[in-house]
Amino acid sequence: MVTQNFLYDAILYVYALSLLFYFSDFMNASQRAKRMGTGLLIFVWVLQTGYLVSRVILHLQMTTVTPFEYWLGFSWLLVTISLVISRFIKIDFIVFFVNVIGFAVLALNLYSNPGKGESLELWKATRELLYIHISLILCAYAALTLGALFAGMYLFLHNQLKRKRWTSVVRRLPSLDTIERYGDRAVIVGVPLLAMSLAIAVTSLLVEGRASLLLDWKVLSSFATLVMYVIYVYQRAMLRRPGLQLARLYIFSFGLLLLNLLSNYFSSFH
Repeated sequence: MVTQNFLYDAILYVYALSLLFYFSDFMNASQRAKRMGTGLLIFVWVLQTGYLVSRVILHLQMTTVTPFEYWLGFSWLLVTISLVISRFIKIDFIVFFVNVIGFAVLALNLYSNPGKGESLELWKATRELLYIHISLILCAYAALTLGALFAGMYLFLHNQLKRKRWTSVVRRLPSLDTIERYGDRAVIVGVPLLAMSLAIAVTSLLVEGRASLLLDWKVLSSFATLVMYVIYVYQRAMLRRPGLQLARLYIFSFGLLLLNLLSNYFSSFH
């Protein structure tokens, strides 16, 4: 356990150093700083992967899934997505902001108690569904978080263009159409995954005879969040609302998603 704690600390320190280089690129458009930040981020991904695999192997012999592994997996997923964006899409700034969120999740995860988790004994008949549910919900959170960053970027760029502020930051950003296109892709991935994860959760509760938990605050807020994202999709696909209105609606929907995450502290379900 000492070795694993040391490894977690090493991940945090290397991650922080990577963010410093990315911030230098963010401020001064330094390609050298960007390359250093990317190299360190790849090292963070390797360390995180090893640490996550070790935790998964450890829990194969245990009966709990703790918030510690849950958020560790979410942070790993954000790092993975940011590396893919950096390699194949090459949108300035988005990698930096994705990793600011990933680092915050990783740092705050230190306050999780690895010894207290969600009992898998509650899912005796549907144990495999629990892992599927967690995998889907983590991927959904990652995609929708990325979409929120694109929505925020859209609002910022739209405001700067409206005021005719042609700063160096504005010149490094992609066009509004490009931002909107990638934001749509995040929704296309995130919303179905969120719906599928909720469907699995509801099915498991019904199979186990725990239908009363369908009225739990966590479940209700999850469905409210999904409804807001469905409204967003309808506004985008059917009504063809302007990008500015859609970006604001997306930020509101993501705010509900954050409240849904906070509802874990008041729920009997998670």
